[in-house]
Amino acid sequence: MLARTVGGRAGPRLAPPLAGLLLRGYAPPTSSAAPADDLVIDKDPPRASSPSAATAASTVAATMPTVLQPRVLIYDGVCHLCHRGVKWVIRADKHAKIKFCCVQSKAAEPYLRLVGMDREDVLRRVLFVEGPEAYYEGSTAALKVASYLPLPYSVLSSLLIVPTPLRDSVYDYIAKNRYNWFGKDDKCIVTKDKDILERFIDREEILGGGPSSSFF
Repeated sequence: MLARTVGGRAGPRLAPPLAGLLLRGYAPPTSSAAPADDLVIDKDPPRASSPSAATAASTVAATMPTVLQPRVLIYDGVCHLCHRGVKWVIRADKHAKIKFCCVQSKAAEPYLRLVGMDREDVLRRVLFVEGPEAYYEGSTAALKVASYLPLPYSVLSSLLIVPTPLRDSVYDYIAKNRYNWFGKDDKCIVTKDKDILERFIDREEILGGGPSSSFF
């Protein structure tokens, strides 16, 4: 299955060795048993048909984490506007369906590898990883997040019927000017709001000093 991103292009199909590793979810490997809601990676991937494929499969297995969490919004953690949006979602998301991660953190790296994007891509357009083969960017990502919220907030997802180029033109204009209009910080702003850290998959990294804009 290919998930449509906000730009209208299809998400990349996973290479056979990687596709065989991923099942249903994702969570930080901090416990011996992954929650049922997480996307667990198969410990015994399919046999490779050639030595080169076997090497690729072993490389993937060595670099991918044990589990990845679904429904993770990866955003620019130093952007004041983005942080306000995240806090709004947390208040509205009464059932805690959505998780968050600053793109500046190392915890974001396996998600970026999974979807074939880099940090610069997410700095231009926010990324929502719904599952191993379903991810969205930009305005579509924001509206997909809204679809998981309770009423009346979920009604916002009806804006998905608006043509993607039109939605993205507005989104990109705001994103391009967000630092000038709303400001930015030197490191992930969530360090100043520790009461919401339980919703962040990179919370241990943040508490250990916090991801910063020095990645760029």
